Amino acid sequence: MGGALALGIVLWRMSYLQGSRFNDATLMRPKGLLSDFDPTPVAYSRRLLFDAMILCDELGRMPPGRSIYDLGTPTTGRSRGWTKAGNSHEHRQAQTVSNRKCWFGGCFRIMTTLVKHLQLLLLTTLFREHQSLLDLDGITNYGPTEESLNRMDPKGQNYDFIIVGAGSAGSVLANRLSENERWKVLLLEAGETEISLQQIPILCGYFQLLSRFNWGYKVEPQENACLSMIDRQCSWPRGKTLGGTSTINYMIHTRGVKADYDNWAALGNEGWSYDDVLPYFKKSEKFNISGTNKQGTQSISKHDTLINSPHSYPSGFHNTSYHGYKGYLCVERAPYHTDLARAWLKAGQELGYDIIDYNGNEQIGFSYLQLNIDKGTRCSASKAYLRIDRRNLNIVTNARVVKLLVDKDTRRAYGVEYVKHGQRNRVYCTKEVILSAGTIDSAKLLMLSGIGPEEHLRELGIKVVRDSKVGYNMYEHIGFLGLTFLVNETVSLVQSRVTRPNVALEYLLRRNGMMTIPGGAEAVAFLRTKYATDSNADVELLFTSGAVSSDGGIPLKKAMRITDELYDTVYKPIEEKDTWAVWPIVQYPKSVGRLTLKSKDPFVPPRMDPNFYSHPYDLELVLEGLKLAMNISRTESFQRYGSKLHDIKFPGCASHEFATDDYWRCAIKHLPSIMNHEIGTCKMGPESDPDAVVDPRLKVHGVRGLRVVDASVMPTMPRGHVNAGIFMIAEKAADMIKEDWK
Repeated sequence: MGGALALGIVLWRMSYLQGSRFNDATLMRPKGLLSDFDPTPVAYSRRLLFDAMILCDELGRMPPGRSIYDLGTPTTGRSRGWTKAGNSHEHRQAQTVSNRKCWFGGCFRIMTTLVKHLQLLLLTTLFREHQSLLDLDGITNYGPTEESLNRMDPKGQNYDFIIVGAGSAGSVLANRLSENERWKVLLLEAGETEISLQQIPILCGYFQLLSRFNWGYKVEPQENACLSMIDRQCSWPRGKTLGGTSTINYMIHTRGVKADYDNWAALGNEGWSYDDVLPYFKKSEKFNISGTNKQGTQSISKHDTLINSPHSYPSGFHNTSYHGYKGYLCVERAPYHTDLARAWLKAGQELGYDIIDYNGNEQIGFSYLQLNIDKGTRCSASKAYLRIDRRNLNIVTNARVVKLLVDKDTRRAYGVEYVKHGQRNRVYCTKEVILSAGTIDSAKLLMLSGIGPEEHLRELGIKVVRDSKVGYNMYEHIGFLGLTFLVNETVSLVQSRVTRPNVALEYLLRRNGMMTIPGGAEAVAFLRTKYATDSNADVELLFTSGAVSSDGGIPLKKAMRITDELYDTVYKPIEEKDTWAVWPIVQYPKSVGRLTLKSKDPFVPPRMDPNFYSHPYDLELVLEGLKLAMNISRTESFQRYGSKLHDIKFPGCASHEFATDDYWRCAIKHLPSIMNHEIGTCKMGPESDPDAVVDPRLKVHGVRGLRVVDASVMPTMPRGHVNAGIFMIAEKAADMIKEDWK
């Protein structure tokens, strides 16, 4: 370890400093832990070690009480500086002593953690004359070409379509609408491009820590949830880059069930039944999972073969009428699975469940996760849909839209106002403005532009264009993060094991191994509880081959704002132990929230109050899911590893007897799993629906030339995870727009 660290520092010193030293200009605006770099192995190592040294030096200047994770967090004064409060001689002296301890302790931890992750990259210097051995495709080839980015300054220009937000929906729309060579399409994105390390699945959680890639939203302090999160506020990570949240999520691809979309149609949304939307799920997909071929015949049929060989699926995949093969979005499985994940599937069979294709005909059962990955690397929306170079498509980054331009007389959207490099600009459209900024920011932009609840807008001094229920109907999948089991064999993911050089080399050379598992999430079960009202699953059990503690407190603890009290009491004692965990998740939540504005200043985050667990049904359903997970832990498949419930009590639940229903109700409130699946703030519905913001063709009621295309239009929550549904919505919207402008 010491040799690797020394080699890294020498390599960094030779390559970058060349005898110079850090200065204030260097440190004024550090780009952060994972800034852009040359993708070659040697430069890859140098760049990250250079970032580490910058952060260590910055760490040495931090005020007491601040941590490395505060980098990029706005403070009084400069946005990336430190406050000047307490500038007395005594304070400076105390701060110096404190920061020396912080530097030597914190910097050593940063450097050793980074070098553990980078040992493989230092080793690859041995291959510098044989770089053809390294499979860098997928890591270095992502997102738009340089030629298609910022092709021209859009200020004052006219386009046929302006798309706001380059997330999952916006990326699809930019691609599909620019297929018509006669249409000029502008895609505006507030963030930058994704970077190389975002392509490595195991690292997905790290990017929810960094303000460069994440808007950093937090919900309002909750009464019934987030009780062991800092300030009782859960994080709501949202991607701030080309590809949006698909660049920082866990890549899980689930569609929901037939009843979800038939319900949308029953609410008056013609054209949105399951039979209507299935073709668009298939259109988006480039499905590549073993167990079936393109003709639909089985290649693997025995469950035992499935479990013992992680590269195959059983008969659940025999009907390819549910899947597409020619789309842009890769749908694959992680090429590697732990023994614990195989035990999960075996346990399901012990309990009488099938191994299923949950995106096919049957959703009750167990499965490995289907993921948006491409041969072991992330397949984000940007990587899937924006690797195109079309002269009629202008993709502009670092352009934050702050207002929609709507003619007050005709009520027609004719452009947007955006900020780039601190300058406000306007750009205009002849056909439509399309909002694809996500459930939070699409609703926020509508209200800032005068489209929203009249009383609320008038309170903030915003001129009302259209009275509308924008911001209502906000739902989220919620569950429990803390159900953890210990095992007596080295079969799980722990940081010291994942960061071994051989593991990293396997990833670089073969695109295989532990690093292909997205944040430890490997498998799932969709099951019915006693509360189920139909034949469909009402709870999801998400299996992870590790726990909150498995990354040593980085990044899950920080990303989810878990308090030191809870983490140090419950999870720190098991940081180096082998564990597995289950997140029981409500599939059809009844707790409903609302999004409102705090200010008419577009740079002030909105107020997001999801009212987690305000409806008792959600809490009781998670409790039932927890009990199902406990039953799974008792199966022979898990007992062969000595699976045992981790039994250190949550500090906030100490008055309850451990493992009683009341204890679990308390624990669920203290440590909820927030899935970042918020939907519904611009609800789709017919004009007769007083709560609807957009119609079934996604046009904003009462405003011409304006559509919303993202998860905010979902009238109800689909089961599973929502990102696949967003791609479907955007594919369908693109066809509707083409039909409307023939």
